[in-house]
Amino acid sequence: MGARIQLAIVSSLVCLLFLTVVTADDAQTTSGYTKEGSAAVDSQTTKPRHTNRLEHETSPYLLQHAHNPVDWYPWGEEALKRAREEDKPIFLSIGYSACHWCHVMERESFENEAIAEYLNQHFISIKVDREERPDLDEIYMMAVQIMTGGGGWPMTVFLTPDLKPFYGGTYYPPRDAYGRPGFMTVLKSIAEAWDSRRPEVTRSADQLTQYVKQSVTMRTGEPAAVDRDLIAQATRELGQTFDPRDGGFGDAPKFPSSPAIALLLRQYARTKEPHLLEMATITLKKMCEGGMYDHLGGGFHRYSVDAHWLVPHFEKMLYDNAQLVQVYLEAYQVTKDPLFARVARETLDYELREMQDPLGAFHSTEDADSEGQEGKYYIWTQDEIVGALGENDGKVLCAYYNVRREGNFDSHEHYHEGMNILHVRRSREEVAKSLSMSVEELNASLERGAAKLMEIRSKRVRPGLDDKVLTSWNGLMISALAQGYQVLGDTRYRDAGERAADFVLTRMMQDGALLRTHRHGESRLPGYLDDYAFMAVALIDLYEATFDIRWLEAADRFARTMLDRFWDANGGGFFFTTEDHRDVLLRTKPTYDGAEPSGNSMAALALLRLAKLLDNKTYYEKGEAVLRANHVNMKNASRGFLKMLCVADFHLSPTKEIAFVGAPDSAPVQAFLKALHGTFAPNKVIALLNPDSADASRIQEYLPLLQSKSLVDTLPAAYVCRDFACRQPATTVDAFLKALGEMES
Repeated sequence: MGARIQLAIVSSLVCLLFLTVVTADDAQTTSGYTKEGSAAVDSQTTKPRHTNRLEHETSPYLLQHAHNPVDWYPWGEEALKRAREEDKPIFLSIGYSACHWCHVMERESFENEAIAEYLNQHFISIKVDREERPDLDEIYMMAVQIMTGGGGWPMTVFLTPDLKPFYGGTYYPPRDAYGRPGFMTVLKSIAEAWDSRRPEVTRSADQLTQYVKQSVTMRTGEPAAVDRDLIAQATRELGQTFDPRDGGFGDAPKFPSSPAIALLLRQYARTKEPHLLEMATITLKKMCEGGMYDHLGGGFHRYSVDAHWLVPHFEKMLYDNAQLVQVYLEAYQVTKDPLFARVARETLDYELREMQDPLGAFHSTEDADSEGQEGKYYIWTQDEIVGALGENDGKVLCAYYNVRREGNFDSHEHYHEGMNILHVRRSREEVAKSLSMSVEELNASLERGAAKLMEIRSKRVRPGLDDKVLTSWNGLMISALAQGYQVLGDTRYRDAGERAADFVLTRMMQDGALLRTHRHGESRLPGYLDDYAFMAVALIDLYEATFDIRWLEAADRFARTMLDRFWDANGGGFFFTTEDHRDVLLRTKPTYDGAEPSGNSMAALALLRLAKLLDNKTYYEKGEAVLRANHVNMKNASRGFLKMLCVADFHLSPTKEIAFVGAPDSAPVQAFLKALHGTFAPNKVIALLNPDSADASRIQEYLPLLQSKSLVDTLPAAYVCRDFACRQPATTVDAFLKALGEMES
């Protein structure tokens, strides 16, 4: 039934588009952007020629379009009301600040006077930052995928005044080319169909909307108990697509899949099957050796356009780097390979250096482009390197990072000729041997060279920074910082995590509710499920790193809010928006784990961890219900539910409940913690009672795990428990590790 509906909708919409015949000459008259024809600036005054309603927004992406000649509106009642009153279709354009093709379409079409004039006459144009409004992005991306079989950004969608989509796509060139319609062709066809064939448009919009509703809200089978077969099946399926030479899963383009690595490490920890660890470690090594990793400044780019992790799409996303830090730390715990610790540390240091707001929160993204060229900030010619470092150090760095005079990657862009992306193909031992030098000499030379190149790079024009603060992404970063402190022992990470959490809890809340986004002193937009769920997990992580009870209490409050305002009492699981979120076509229930984990996966994880810490039956039942509701999803489409499968692993594994008694900064407690975090034990919860603190009694009452726990003969102690039944307390690290090991059996 669904396939027939989809086919009918697509056929109908394709016919609608081409009902109007637009000649090549018509399209050529609006052929697009030239520097001289730019609408942005008056050459006589240097003032913007045009200003639209986006000038009052805080999103850097929306502000980038504030001086287009297009009469842009932000999404809101003013625009929607005008569309209803004037009976005009809505042109909805969704993108984000770091999106390369979003910038291209702006230059070519949205700064084009003729295209803008046509848009302003026939459409109500709305510009949306997908990072601010992921609810709209999900709904209309589903519509575009149904219509075209694919999706991406910029997203281009045409809606009826009652918000129903009826045509869409992604990037359109300004004029017809290569058998594809140009943007003006599309606009004229849509306007003609709206004016003269309205019943067909309305019928198609109704059909498409119904299919979108089915796709984003459908139940995929009856709830069923999850079991370990689901996890084993998922790791087998990962193995079927694993690239044994270059790591990763599937063909190009290759994206970092942090949940896939996390699941492989968890299954390896339980089964000790070596191929599971090999898939994880080969992928992590190849990613950080390739050009997708910034070898000078740390941090990962968005994805690799090739199968070898060589040529990245150069934007950097906070959510990618936060998740990658966590899996590199976990791989270090499993293998003790210092490479993984170094990459995690360099990535955290990049975030602290480049992405942290002065008040403590973290910015969202860095663009791929600078000075209109993708990757220009990050790439080098051989002559640049040798000229900067001198013959000797230049030769060493070029050998290690595979730099060649003719360049080391293929590109269709002329400005990439002779350019090099730093990447590693041989070990330091191999390179040192080929250069007849010791590894120590090589390391010293590389360190000097990297420092000099960083100094030079810092003087280049930086890629654009989207400096808005998003609650959910900051949650992911707080988790990474908390775990970075636990595993690496660097107090800077703990302190940064606490500052970011303080920022969210003091500046991004209103009347007890989270807000989505903050920029330049203004917080706005109601929080979504992701914001509450990611922050709840982050605050649990932060509590387990600091043992400051206020973080756990805040996580508990957010869990209650999720159940009160997002829970689906009829179908189970969590909606993405609250019931009073009125300006959307429908309420979605996100379960798919993509570049970011789904809100339902993270909400379930928060509830199940809190259930263990607080002995809360309701939290346990609701967390389990999310997993049960997605049993069929995890079974039939495991690649889309890898984070949820990690949550299932937590749920199915015996949870180590670890209680420490003593001052958190005392030497014995620190020794216990160092020993604990030197192991890979993801299925645990941790609590601490400081008997000398003023609120020790209140904390002991709040946390059942701490009840009846005390010092042992005045010595700090560690209690290892399961289902609140504890072994004899340990007062030495050896005894503690023995108790942990016995808990595995």
